[in-house]
Amino acid sequence: MRTCLIVDDSSVVRKVARRILEDLDYSVDEAEDGQEAIDKCRQQMPDTILLDWNMPIMSGLEFLKLLRAYVGGEKPRVIYCTVENDIGAIALALKAGADDYMMKPFDRAILEAKFDLAENAAA
Repeated sequence: MRTCLIVDDSSVVRKVARRILEDLDYSVDEAEDGQEAIDKCRQQMPDTILLDWNMPIMSGLEFLKLLRAYVGGEKPRVIYCTVENDIGAIALALKAGADDYMMKPFDRAILEAKFDLAENAAA
């Protein structure tokens, strides 16, 4: 079964994304900040990571840089999720190793489309 780690400080975002991804047959785990996420990745690397930009303790960008430097951290497909409509922030995320991005708020169709792309890229 495909795995996804949802990294977001909003419990509502995590709950909505979890429901959609479980419907798409993903095994889902959650982290509410980048530090918790890196700890979980060290235990078991997911196939895909849905990553928030703005979080306490460790931002999404800091997490992404650590992940990509970690042995095995090049493997997960990372979909960066942000409310920022800042092209510069998106460019930073892509340069740091994000595979794709999407804007919040998202709906089922947007999330499904991003994860269909992730699944096809992994195949």
